[in-house]
Amino acid sequence: MQSAVKHLHAFATEVKLTEEEWFYAIDFLTRTGKMCDDVRQEFILLSDTMGLSSLVDLINHSKNDDRATEPTILGPFHVKNAKMLEKGQSIVSRELSQGEPTIVRGKVIDVDGNPIGGALIDVWQTDANGLYDIQESGDVSGNLRGRFLSDSDGTYEFRTIRPVPYPIPNDGPVGNMLRAVGRHEWRAAHIHAIVAADKYRSVTTHIFDSSSKYLDSDTVFGVKGSLIKVFIPQSDGTLLLNHNFVLVKE
Repeated sequence: MQSAVKHLHAFATEVKLTEEEWFYAIDFLTRTGKMCDDVRQEFILLSDTMGLSSLVDLINHSKNDDRATEPTILGPFHVKNAKMLEKGQSIVSRELSQGEPTIVRGKVIDVDGNPIGGALIDVWQTDANGLYDIQESGDVSGNLRGRFLSDSDGTYEFRTIRPVPYPIPNDGPVGNMLRAVGRHEWRAAHIHAIVAADKYRSVTTHIFDSSSKYLDSDTVFGVKGSLIKVFIPQSDGTLLLNHNFVLVKE
């Protein structure tokens, strides 16, 4: 608290904060709180768009090994206890008019390349319309969410659709802030993943589409070069993404 107060006072002194600006800030935070509910967390969006979430992630989850999968932010739309699915099943639970069919496969391994069996892989993403299930219905439908276990040889596989760029919710205080400073609200196309295994440090990460827009200007500063991957067209019209998750021992 002493450090927080010191830096807060230093900020006010540096910018010569006026009473009008101070009151606007109080009102801004009040409006941000009023936008929060069980579906939407406006304060996480604020933290994300200011780069604070990425900084906290870096401080707390630095991989300390260049061979390990880099972490990135959780985001506001993760849901605990998504459905458990078998290897190769689809996380798409309803018919889509759009969306390119995609197979994601790879291994969960340690930094020395040894397979990790029984690792839990929790994945989620938006639909082809750029919305998460809880944004569409206000409830968790389970569409484009799923959890899988890696086989004894570390392999995993699931079916989905190609991720698309999407805007973060921009109808609240955070959207107003972005417009006021001349920034866009778009995220580069990605699939979220949390990978965990006994005796290993879990990783919260993304897989980014190498052909996506906004890789260089992701509005929540979540893109890391090692997480950008190529979606490879297949002869049957599907896309294939090969991606290994590499974990560090605790």
